[in-house]
Amino acid sequence: MECLVIIPARGGSKGIPHKNIKPLNGKPLIHYTIDVARGVAKDEDICVSTDDPDIIKCVDNYGLKVPFVRPAELATDTAGTYEVLLHALDFYEKQGHHYDVVLLLQNTSPFRTAEHVKEALELYRKDIDMVVSVNKTKTNPYYNCFEEDQEGFLKKTLDSTSFVRRQDAPVTYEYNGAIYVINPEQMKKMPLGKFTRRVKYVMDDLHSVDLDNMIDWKFAEFIQKEGLV
Repeated sequence: MECLVIIPARGGSKGIPHKNIKPLNGKPLIHYTIDVARGVAKDEDICVSTDDPDIIKCVDNYGLKVPFVRPAELATDTAGTYEVLLHALDFYEKQGHHYDVVLLLQNTSPFRTAEHVKEALELYRKDIDMVVSVNKTKTNPYYNCFEEDQEGFLKKTLDSTSFVRRQDAPVTYEYNGAIYVINPEQMKKMPLGKFTRRVKYVMDDLHSVDLDNMIDWKFAEFIQKEGLV
């Protein structure tokens, strides 16, 4: 199965300044993802999509060639990952490379491993849209998730009066942002959010850590210091 790995790495991170190349335990964050990508694909099939010269230099210093500089219109605060994926896939297809799957790996999941990715890839079939990594939700919409009604009162997000214990409610999952194994033909037709034939790959909470702000970063440093992953 031919796999194109796409690693988005825009410059100008707000929550964690210079996030993609910021050292985590002495190692630039993007290098964690490159290591995982190299565990499942050849360098020529790994695409770091970035607009930032510092990121390009960091990737190049790690021995991986950045195939293009991401266009400015795809590097704004409002640019979506979907458009970035389509741009990268189109670039390779115009070079005569055609892939069975697109593997999206985001840099904000430093504790995801190549073994996790391999297991997710094994779940992929041509008749589905995507295999996506998830973890079990800490709050359950059937039991302890609430929203405000028109009168300003909290009500259950889902009508779940029959569940008196959280353990009795259906198990729910959330995307953890670590792994997306995507059907490229379906991706050309619609954004990932419109996919309906999705298969889950479940990860534990520690390996699901997603770096969105400095609190997340400090927690990741703690996890490494304590040798928890």
